[in-house]
Amino acid sequence: MVKPVVAAIDMGYGHLRPAAALADHLATEVVQMDAPPFGTRRDRAFWTGIRKFYEPLTRMSQVGAAAGPMRALLNTLTAIPPPLPERDLSGPTQGTRWMSSAARAGVGRALARYLRESGAPLLATFYAAAVLAEMHGAERLHCVITDTDVNRVWAPPDSKRTGIVYFAPTDSARRRMESYGVPRPRIRVTGYPLPGELVGRDRAALKRNFRARMERIGKNGSAPLIVFAVGGAGVHVPLAKTLLSGMEKQIREGRLRLALVAGIRKEVASTLSATLAGLGLAGHAGTELLYDPDVFSYIRRFNALLARADALWSKPSELTFFAGLGLPFIAAPPVGAHEERNLRWATDRGAALPQHDPETAGQWLLEWVEDGVLASAAEAGMCLPQTGVYDIADQVDSA
Repeated sequence: MVKPVVAAIDMGYGHLRPAAALADHLATEVVQMDAPPFGTRRDRAFWTGIRKFYEPLTRMSQVGAAAGPMRALLNTLTAIPPPLPERDLSGPTQGTRWMSSAARAGVGRALARYLRESGAPLLATFYAAAVLAEMHGAERLHCVITDTDVNRVWAPPDSKRTGIVYFAPTDSARRRMESYGVPRPRIRVTGYPLPGELVGRDRAALKRNFRARMERIGKNGSAPLIVFAVGGAGVHVPLAKTLLSGMEKQIREGRLRLALVAGIRKEVASTLSATLAGLGLAGHAGTELLYDPDVFSYIRRFNALLARADALWSKPSELTFFAGLGLPFIAAPPVGAHEERNLRWATDRGAALPQHDPETAGQWLLEWVEDGVLASAAEAGMCLPQTGVYDIADQVDSA
């Protein structure tokens, strides 16, 4: 039996993280849809241009004199219609016309050719891999939706006739894809593919980590470990510097611990390292910094860090779903409409906590421990979907 092609793209960690979890479980590797042998120079040039535009726009939308106009532009590009009232949104949009134009230019053709010739199923965590492959005549296509709500571009232009099977992390994502015209039998609600090493098919790893976490965030527990993850575009580096100052006193007192996650960005790691040194906290037992230039090595190390974490603080990207590990999610300001919807989904279920003033972070974090706020969010997270990686892999195997 031919293994699925697990395809993603480097557009931040949002598409690579779920791809890594699925590839690990399926004992295969993640392929980049814009790199050889699955992508040509045309593919690389096309997606590099998108990346060079989107990442700076994301950063500029949060800081600086141009933040307001840049944020307005970002919101326009990532716009998602209000969920209510329910209505037919299957018509063409700028995004679907853009996909059609990309297909005519040959983008995605090499991946589709490989799929046709090998007979391998595609398991994509980036919409364009599946959509373009179908437009180039490939079959046995599967797409993992990576947010609770998405733009129309996730569905093919001819959405009502698509053969793509979509794996939705939430019912809200299912309803959205239906509104875009994707037939209901083509959408399966599986939950988000959390890393297998943090869950376990019998949930043994998840339960073990949860029990240890609940002991630490109890009133008489040890100093909780707060993990702050800077997003792939580096948007919240200023926030990381502020909250570090806001937690300095509690870290020195041994009442809180902080792990800063720079991901694969050397410049982010250098900035955070300098901030730690400036406060005299470099090498302190209560602080650590995670940086790894290799993205998949970083993801593995990040997962290992979460196994011993007591709260995860980041923007409400795909990491919002990690609340399902029984890990309280502290939400930084969202960047884009999809993150706003992720935050709403998690807060509605009690698993996400919008951040307070980062300048006094140490104080309100300790209040959350004392008042049981973190513990309540952790318990709420245990009610979220957790076995998506297994459900998705099983359904691809049986397709």
